[in-house]
Amino acid sequence: MTNEQILAMVDHTLLAQTATWEQIKQICDDALRFHTASVCIPPCYVRPAKEYLGDRMKVCTVIGFPNGNHTTAGKVFETKDALDNGADEIDMVINVGMLKAGNTEYVLDEIKAVRAACAGKILKVIIETCLLTDAEKVTMCDLVTRSGADYIKTSTGFSTGGATFDDVALFAEHVGEGVKIKAAGGISSFADAEKFIALGASRLGTSRLVKIAKTL
Repeated sequence: MTNEQILAMVDHTLLAQTATWEQIKQICDDALRFHTASVCIPPCYVRPAKEYLGDRMKVCTVIGFPNGNHTTAGKVFETKDALDNGADEIDMVINVGMLKAGNTEYVLDEIKAVRAACAGKILKVIIETCLLTDAEKVTMCDLVTRSGADYIKTSTGFSTGGATFDDVALFAEHVGEGVKIKAAGGISSFADAEKFIALGASRLGTSRLVKIAKTL
C-alpha cells in the first residue's frame, strides 16, 4: 500500500487534556493536506472544528472518554450534544467494569442506546483491549455485532496499552458480518499501520502517521 492509501484510513487524533484550539485547528489543516478519513477531537472542539472544516473533512469525537463508566443517560446526552454540534462520527467507550462483572446485557443495552442516539451516524465502540482477557474480547465482538454499531475499536490510547496485532486478528476472527475494525493507540510507523490493515483493520486512530508524513 502507498502512504496515501494508509492515510486515507486514519482518524487523525488529538485528545490530550491540554489541547488548545490552535492545536486542533492545526490537525484539521494537516488532515485536509493529507486527506485522512477524519479528525478525532474532544467534544468541546466539535462545533468550531465543524464550522472551520465544513464538508471538507469528517469530524469524529469521543463519548464516555476515557474511562467509560459514565451513566448510559450521560453517554446518550453526550452523543446527542456532539451531533448537534456537527459531529459526523462517534467513538464511545464501553463500561469495562460492567463487562468484568458479567453484566453483558447492561453493556449491550448501553451500546444500543448510543447507537439509537447516533441517528445513522457512524458509531465505533472502544472496548479497551489492554484491560480485557481474550474471552472478554470475544464477548465484546459478539456484543458489538449484536448492537448494530459500525466498528469495534481497540483502545482509547489513555490506558495501559494500545492496539496490538493479536487483538486485531482476534477481532477479525470473531466479529460479525458488517462490523469493521479500528486499531488505535501506539501506531507509530507506516509499516505497522500496513500490518494492522492486512490483519483486518479499516480505520487507524493515530497522530503519528501524519507527523511522519510531514517529514517525508
